[in-house]
Amino acid sequence: MAGRDPYLLTPGPITTSARTKQAMLHDWGSRDQEIIEATRRIGDALLAIAGAEKDHVCIPMQGSGTFAVEAALGTLIPREGPKGSKALVLINGAYGRRMAKILGVMGRPCATFETAEDTPPSAAEVDGILGGDGEISHVLCVHCETTSGIANPLAEIAKVVADHKRSLIIDAMSSFGALPLNASEVQFDAVVASSNKCLEGVPGIGFVIARRSVMEAAAGNAHSLSLDLYEQWRAMEANGQCGQWRFTPPTHVIKAFEAALDQFDGEGGRAERYRRYAENRDILISGMREMGFETFLPDSSQAPIIVTFLMPADPNFDFDVFYDGLKTRGFVIYPGKLTGRQTFRMGCIGHLAAAEMNAAVEAVRDTITAMGVKSGAAA
Repeated sequence: MAGRDPYLLTPGPITTSARTKQAMLHDWGSRDQEIIEATRRIGDALLAIAGAEKDHVCIPMQGSGTFAVEAALGTLIPREGPKGSKALVLINGAYGRRMAKILGVMGRPCATFETAEDTPPSAAEVDGILGGDGEISHVLCVHCETTSGIANPLAEIAKVVADHKRSLIIDAMSSFGALPLNASEVQFDAVVASSNKCLEGVPGIGFVIARRSVMEAAAGNAHSLSLDLYEQWRAMEANGQCGQWRFTPPTHVIKAFEAALDQFDGEGGRAERYRRYAENRDILISGMREMGFETFLPDSSQAPIIVTFLMPADPNFDFDVFYDGLKTRGFVIYPGKLTGRQTFRMGCIGHLAAAEMNAAVEAVRDTITAMGVKSGAAA
């Protein structure tokens, strides 16, 4: 790995291209016209990716994806009182639980429906819950839950939510730009994602694509000054269509994100991004299975974002040694996040393709051989 950074087989931050890195090698003022115009171009590009140009607006927020999730929930779900609402959070991993925790901290009424981490919520189950609880106004769903790598049945859930005339807010943090999601096919009031996942930018910008009519009704809902999505939107609209940020913009991140989105288009957009990530996933899973490693999810539920592997039973296997061995060989992986199983995770996203994924498999093979691990099979 001499001369290069390690490849990040993680759910974000991810490995970025040289062009994306080079876009950050200048300084800009917060009111620089180039930053204002880049912000507008980014918003237009994101709306186009979601097929949401007609009825939605795009509001960027400084910070990680969780900042944008909290801004969306705190602004789009009214406080208790005359405008009070109740949210239903669908949970099958850490990020659904995080949304429920955010609502609890804000004091918003919240119900949860939790399935096992390898089990998606079904549309029929959601239909039953909404039919039995007329107080639920919003449904919150994670598109791809990176706790396990599972893809939840978003389109089917969205149809049920629309049939019940409730509002759908989607955490598409790990799916936006790769998994199918189009406003003409999936009815939603808001989608939340960030710059540093499937769009292959660097960390520092989250964004919300929200229905314009919903944003117009959201004044006064927010629990926070800096995370008030409505005020962020109004300020940008007042300063010329998604241009001037309320507070100091992450200027270098904006330019890197713009460069990453140009490359996204140049590669062929969402469909080609999905194809490359799916090939990465298939190479990874096939190679790991040859060494005995077992996936937590069945192939039918495995999104091409991140793969969870069960921890090997071989007594010579130690995760910290394994992690360090892979890093020495040029690859950084992620520990597991499941509540009930010992696992580790390896990502499929970022500026990586077949050559890098095959090299990652060989790095695993070399590492477990050096550890004296005969098989990656789980207990």
